Amino acid sequence: MSAVRAGQLSAIVLAAGEGTRMRSQRPKPLHRLCGRPMVLHVLDALAELDVGRVVVVVGHGAEWVGRTLVDDAPTRLSIELVTQDEQRGTGDATAVGLTGLLDETGAGDDQEGDVVVLPGDTPLVRPQTIAALVRHHRRHQAGATLLTAEVAVADGYGRIVRGKDGSVLRVVEERDATAEERQITEVNTSIYCFRQSVLAPSLRRIRPVNEQGEYYLTDVVEVLSEAGYKVEALAVADPMEAAGVNDRAQLAVAEAELRDRINERWMRRGVTMWDPERTYVDTEVRLATDVALLPGVVLRGECTIGEAAEIGPESTLVDTQVGERAEVRHSVCVGAVVGAGAHVGPFSTLGPGARVGPGETVPPFTSLGAALRGLEPGTHADAWSDARR
Repeated sequence: MSAVRAGQLSAIVLAAGEGTRMRSQRPKPLHRLCGRPMVLHVLDALAELDVGRVVVVVGHGAEWVGRTLVDDAPTRLSIELVTQDEQRGTGDATAVGLTGLLDETGAGDDQEGDVVVLPGDTPLVRPQTIAALVRHHRRHQAGATLLTAEVAVADGYGRIVRGKDGSVLRVVEERDATAEERQITEVNTSIYCFRQSVLAPSLRRIRPVNEQGEYYLTDVVEVLSEAGYKVEALAVADPMEAAGVNDRAQLAVAEAELRDRINERWMRRGVTMWDPERTYVDTEVRLATDVALLPGVVLRGECTIGEAAEIGPESTLVDTQVGERAEVRHSVCVGAVVGAGAHVGPFSTLGPGARVGPGETVPPFTSLGAALRGLEPGTHADAWSDARR
């Protein structure tokens, strides 16, 4: 086999869709999983790779999406935003995305490099999987490499059509497939790696001759195959990684999968969870070793929990700092600080600005800080004052 082809790796993230099935004013890429917009989960995966430039194609809610990326995208990525003014399909969106990789002369930074193209609604894809796709693509010196999956039920997915020699000939969308093609169980995940120098010419050759009247990025596969370029496919080990999120039910499925990953990662780092199925930890939360989370704990936003602290049962913390060896029982804390060795609750409420000093005890049914959802600040202040004397 020939030596592995080298070159700069770039990425195009397609995040222009409206997501009508979400039935929401919020742009689909900004719906949250474990406290983080799903397009940022995709960018987080890319940030683990050696990616030179990332172009995000925006459209519906472009300003909102753009603000989110500016504020919260991984800082190590060089991100360019380009706008797809009219939603004309994934092929058109990719062509728009390529303009973000052009320099002042109209040429790409590295025509011999490769471009990963992936949707902004695949928040479960792992960086290791994208890296494996790129390695496979370069090892086989392919014009394009598709990430595929073998599934028991292929409804709704594009099917991978192979030749007698096993080579990838084309991808057919389900609505355009024949009855025979619909029996194929190898499906397209909509995650690709292309040789940059052949992608733009191939996109110019596709036509919207399909039921939707759109420019399908999948049609590039057939264009490249017919032109004599090698088209490869790499099957993902876990099809859940490539699951797209198109409605609220799929959002819940993705949330459950991501939450399981988060909980397992923290448990392997020395955190105790009495009941992982009833423990909810957002992406931005930071936990020290020997933290114990009891059943019914919800940690949202940028919580930081110190070593050997114990939270729960039935406690919700949002953007709260808890010191080492502190305990929070049956309580709600939002924007609060709980000092080392302090005790909060049960049935206490700490609102924004509340500060509990090291070793202090907040008695049951005490409210501190600003009001939370109608709770009056300073409730039971006398009891708290007595406890501090």
